[in-house]
Amino acid sequence: MVAEAAPFAADGDTAESADHWLSRASLLALEKARSAKGFARRWMSIVSKLERVLPCLSDLSSHPCFARHAFCRELLQSVAATVSEAVELADLCRDDVSVPVGKLQMQSDLDALSGKLDLNLRDCGLLVKTGVLGDMALPPVASARPGEAEYASCNFRELLARLLIGNADAKHRALDVLLEAMREDDKGLMAVLGRSNISALIQLLTATSPKLREKAATAVCLLTESGNCENLLVSEGVLPPLIRLLDSGSLVAREKAVISLQRLSLSADTACLIAGHGGIRPLIEVCRVGSSISQLAAAGTLNNLSAVPEERQSLVDEGIVRVMINLLDCGIVSGSKEYAAECLQHLTCSNESLRRTVVSEGGIRSLLTYLEGPLPQESAVGALKNLVGSVSMESLISLGLLPCLVHVLKNGSLGAQQAASAAICKFSISAETKRIVGEFGCIPLLVKMLEAKSNGAREVAAQAIASLMTYPQNGRDVKKDDKSVPTLVRLLDPSPQNTANKSSQIWTFLARRSCLSDLNKADYGACLAD
Repeated sequence: MVAEAAPFAADGDTAESADHWLSRASLLALEKARSAKGFARRWMSIVSKLERVLPCLSDLSSHPCFARHAFCRELLQSVAATVSEAVELADLCRDDVSVPVGKLQMQSDLDALSGKLDLNLRDCGLLVKTGVLGDMALPPVASARPGEAEYASCNFRELLARLLIGNADAKHRALDVLLEAMREDDKGLMAVLGRSNISALIQLLTATSPKLREKAATAVCLLTESGNCENLLVSEGVLPPLIRLLDSGSLVAREKAVISLQRLSLSADTACLIAGHGGIRPLIEVCRVGSSISQLAAAGTLNNLSAVPEERQSLVDEGIVRVMINLLDCGIVSGSKEYAAECLQHLTCSNESLRRTVVSEGGIRSLLTYLEGPLPQESAVGALKNLVGSVSMESLISLGLLPCLVHVLKNGSLGAQQAASAAICKFSISAETKRIVGEFGCIPLLVKMLEAKSNGAREVAAQAIASLMTYPQNGRDVKKDDKSVPTLVRLLDPSPQNTANKSSQIWTFLARRSCLSDLNKADYGACLAD
């Protein structure tokens, strides 16, 4: 029987003699494996792998850095342990009639041995092919001295190599140190990060160990947040395992996976790939039942997908409208509600069928309720504006549209006010609706918007006013404001500094109401000359 492997010394002669000793032990294991009785198919597979061990060890020992590298010593120890186990199991199977353990137990032991041989062969090949042995053996990463970039770079390379080489425990240790290093020096890590290292991390997202998947997901999340390697991650196939983690990962793994997907989905091309890999349904499920962190990131990812016109129908088919409305009604964090409102705005911006779907699911009522808050969001007002033409005016009035728009004009951001003004333009299509808008006190608020710094905001407000003025009482209300008509005239200034659209509606209103006669020519002469 082969004695259990002891740690190899660091000097070259000892490492080389250990390699020689291990080669002889492998030959012994191969001889015993060939003579084993019973479990013929399993032993044939093991023999085939043992036959490949010797050439691999020969290739490895011929490398100039073989005797000086910690990886080689560790691999020799691992191979020695595997060979020792092969000899022990072969001795137990010398006579298939008197195997001292149960048949199922022996089958399990042989399968485990076969797996260890696979790992040894793979690691040996990787050591030769990846160029890891080109780096000299280094002290532990924990002893790296701050500020020595070259030293740290070498340590990073060794850390990343350990993601490719070794058993699960070694990968756990490597990931622990790697995560700490990434948090402390992400720039140094990015400088040495290569395609093979990215690929190794991605492979760990599908490891059998849940904890290993969790750590790998955390590392990928840090990489996406760094903003330096999104394209490399996607090209190396990170999306499918991240999407699978949404269903099967631990709480932390799901959170890290969905945060990564949110960052990656900022690219329209990647958003399409996420949908193509079946990501919509698990993202929607996370929105339904996930933690507050997961829910927020999933809503953000779905919002990014909804910004791509080609994906909107697929999102609706998977039930996104109901989910986003539920988030508006009872989302855990305010950010989730904001993403939900923006997603509904995207869905309703150009497709009447999708608008009707949102209306039928109660979207208008939920948007109006959400906008009752102290700081009404522009995206929610934009979604509401998109839906105005899809519902009868009577229904909009009964639902409370106008008090909501007044609230937005008083308390919303300039962008929200601009969207509210556009909604008023869409709503005010008849004398009756214009009368009601005037009675709700919208006109003074629109007049106030004429003083905004944004040309776009001033223009939309002026268009809303000009439309409302076709109802006589509204025109009289505008003339009561000393600033309104001069401001409207300034919007018609033909100078290059005024980029607002010179609305014919404004001219029509001013002409019909004879407002120009009330002004000093100095205020509007340039406009008349245009």
